[in-house]
Amino acid sequence: MTTLVFFTIAYLVVTIAIGLYAAKFVSNSKDYLVAGRGLPLYMNVATVFATWFGAETVLSVSATFVKDGLGGIPADPFGASFCLVFVALFFARAFYRMDLLTIGDFYKKRYGKGVEVLTSLAVTVSYLGWTSAQLTALGIVFNSLSQGAISLDQGILIGAVIVLIYTTFGGMWSVALTDLFQSVVIVLGLIYVALLVSGKAGGVGTVVSHAAEAGKFQFWPTGGSKEWWAFAGAWITMAIGSIPQQDVFQRVTSAKNENTAVKGSLLGALAYFTFAFVPIFLAYAALLIDPKMVEPLLKSEGREVQLILPNLVLNHMPMFAQVMFFGALLSAILSTASGALLAPTALFTENVVKPLFGNMSDKRFLVMLRTVLVFFTAGVLIFALNNTSTMYEMVQNAYKVTLVGAFIPLVCGIYWHRASTQGALVSAVVGLVVWAICEKFFADADVPPQIVGLVASALGMVAGSLAPQLVKDARHGTHAHS
Repeated sequence: MTTLVFFTIAYLVVTIAIGLYAAKFVSNSKDYLVAGRGLPLYMNVATVFATWFGAETVLSVSATFVKDGLGGIPADPFGASFCLVFVALFFARAFYRMDLLTIGDFYKKRYGKGVEVLTSLAVTVSYLGWTSAQLTALGIVFNSLSQGAISLDQGILIGAVIVLIYTTFGGMWSVALTDLFQSVVIVLGLIYVALLVSGKAGGVGTVVSHAAEAGKFQFWPTGGSKEWWAFAGAWITMAIGSIPQQDVFQRVTSAKNENTAVKGSLLGALAYFTFAFVPIFLAYAALLIDPKMVEPLLKSEGREVQLILPNLVLNHMPMFAQVMFFGALLSAILSTASGALLAPTALFTENVVKPLFGNMSDKRFLVMLRTVLVFFTAGVLIFALNNTSTMYEMVQNAYKVTLVGAFIPLVCGIYWHRASTQGALVSAVVGLVVWAICEKFFADADVPPQIVGLVASALGMVAGSLAPQLVKDARHGTHAHS
């Protein structure tokens, strides 16, 4: 165990060093937020893949598959991969051409100040769940490695400090360089462990056959309308609700040119979808190798189910495989966590805080970005320490906010010329209010609250834009198709 801990600490030191080295490339806010819009294709693909391939993919989605099969994971990896494809095909070129720092800047140019602040706040709040999931995963890793000497809450705190250190100094350049390093570790580490696990489980064919016989490949719902609506709601929340997110926007706009932005998202989607099945395979193989360990975890109600893979590796793998697995796992978590901290920081600082101070020098803006990053990390830390949901649940819940409050104004702002400031305001407010009411009072209805909120948001946009305009339209000729 001491050898594993030593290698883990060494890995973390190297990661922090790479992140701090990246600070030398940061001379202004554009470098800090979008890496100076200079990432080549291989780095762009790495940032897309590494940011999406996080803790929930390795620990939570894999455990959910063992429990519920493919039908239990429509959001991730299926919805998540489709999101990146949608972004590449329908949004990347429009985002890149507008030369903006944040997605909030899009709402500002298209709809004006009010919509900018409202949607930016909605997107920022949505990151609490996603980022908390990554810090919770770091807590699980440190708790597992220390065999309980470090509690889950202490592990979450340690993880937050590590990510904060290197993200604060290097911004998007830190994210990009560490993502590249971490992507290599993820791929090599998990493939190596998968080969060993396959041997212990009787081969890939044995694992796949067992899963098939157990009905784990049943993807489509088998119940009535409620089950179908729940399935659709989970997929739509991830596939569409995560489009108006700052981290997606940052990866598109960090590319060195428009074509790279499109290709990076498509190749990142392909890499993510393909590789997401490796931890799924590992977790199901664990059921064959050590059913006495897996079955009690599957019956647990809380976050313990996410311990299937760490326990498998610690109990059944040689030391080198343990080093490779936990290196890959830490890579997946750290890369996602750093991006998930930087994105809402950028959005909140640029689109909510900065306007309150009038004209601000770029140097002062950089200081403000780093300050907000520290405060946001503290907020996420508090949220993570008080949340008992699984990471898969946290991530799904995060995107409901942006689905009902920001998606319709975004897509209509690009593709519908008649979308107005009034329409966007009505859309965001009505979508959020209707969703919140349904979550509170009709959470068990056949149609999920986020679907009702999305429909209300769309109706609000149409009604608000076509009605007499009581709110002045803030059009600045930025419409992509005008």
